[in-house]
Amino acid sequence: MNNSYEAVMSRKNEIMKKAVGIDYSVFESGTIAFDFEKMMHETGYTLEEMQSIQGETGVGNTPIYELRNLTELARKCAPEGKGARIFLKDEGSNPSGSFKARRAANAVYHAKKLGYKGVIAATSGNYGAAVASQAAMLGLKCIIVQECYDSKGVGQPEIVEKARKCEAYGAEVVQLSVGPELFYSFLLLLEETGYFNASLYTPFGIAGVETLGYELAIQMREKVGRDPDVVVCTNAGGGNLTGTARGLIKAGADNTKVVAASVNLKGLHMASDEQFNKKSFTTGHTGFGMPFTTWPDRSDVPRSAARPLRYMDRYVTVQQGEVFYMTESLAQIEGLERGPAGNTSLAAAFSIAKEMDRDQIIVVQETEYTGAGKHIQPQLSFARKNGIDIHFGEPQTEVPGKSIVLPKHPNLIQAVDLDMIKIRKSLVKNAINQGSYTEISQSDLEFLVAETNSTEDFVKEALADLNVTVK
Repeated sequence: MNNSYEAVMSRKNEIMKKAVGIDYSVFESGTIAFDFEKMMHETGYTLEEMQSIQGETGVGNTPIYELRNLTELARKCAPEGKGARIFLKDEGSNPSGSFKARRAANAVYHAKKLGYKGVIAATSGNYGAAVASQAAMLGLKCIIVQECYDSKGVGQPEIVEKARKCEAYGAEVVQLSVGPELFYSFLLLLEETGYFNASLYTPFGIAGVETLGYELAIQMREKVGRDPDVVVCTNAGGGNLTGTARGLIKAGADNTKVVAASVNLKGLHMASDEQFNKKSFTTGHTGFGMPFTTWPDRSDVPRSAARPLRYMDRYVTVQQGEVFYMTESLAQIEGLERGPAGNTSLAAAFSIAKEMDRDQIIVVQETEYTGAGKHIQPQLSFARKNGIDIHFGEPQTEVPGKSIVLPKHPNLIQAVDLDMIKIRKSLVKNAINQGSYTEISQSDLEFLVAETNSTEDFVKEALADLNVTVK
């Protein structure tokens, strides 16, 4: 068999179909549209089934804490009468230490149910540890493919630590340098082993996060007697937000606003060897958040089940220094030491709480575990070694890849809104560019309306700008 890069990439749809067990073609229209809800319904699990699956391996039912001290700090920085109550759902208490245990529990269960002998996941983040942990519990082999190093063999502390965590669970870790060989190597391993593709973006994985949103709503009703006004989700590939929002909907929390939050890494290219170690965040940043929001189907399955723009009401960014500051604040004034990914949404929530009334409620939707490579000091030390200037000052002056600016006062923490109209138009443009369309059908139009969480008039206006008509 020809295993050249070109040959393997030409077989990717065939390889992925065999490795996931889903015939994606049955949900396709042949043009832009596909039946997302049908895919989720026919290939996923019910909420009750997912709760049972996750409960068997100790996943889920994580606690919610009210962050009273951070709430009080926000109120001191807010105008009179402002400063919403801040709550936090502690997903760090899951096996493997993050909400991704929910995705992994479903994916690995499904792999075993279908008779696969092992699972493979391409990830340098917490999901690798989650898959490895669940595979160990269910007796399956596990391979994690990591984009770990630059061309000089230097890896980020957090990624290197996650490799050790995966190996501790008995997984084989294949570590690669940054570049296009990640997806190639991933496909080759799927083909050679016949293992299950435990992708982050299958319906099983995304549906697994629905339990989080559902739990969150039920717990808040038990604690305060009502649904939260706002839930903030750290956003990268979109599965976290998609699953949480769908769970909130299933709980009937229809009036809760869902806010996406990413670390601002504008100007850094994620696949650049030179810039790979210039960032201090391996996930939850705009390098993933923006492209996956404006075109989700860039993932390792034919159609991603993560469709974040369908569910987000607002998208904000925070600076690296602000997240480091909030990580330290959570530990020192709330007694909770957690890793940086969840603290991205915490930094955003701290800022947004200052806009809201005191009787309102905002929930930080997840935390993650912390460890040697995730701590602030190794991250900042690594940044200094890579020529990053670190100082206290005004966070909005931070330049990704050149500086990290820790706020000199908490009142300087300020989430910045992204232009939702521009983001929605980008998705429409990306959809059209997939097939160089000059004309689309009514079903395509309806699909784009759902994808952009907008209206027919909005999408038609965006299409007109692209000289595309609806037949």
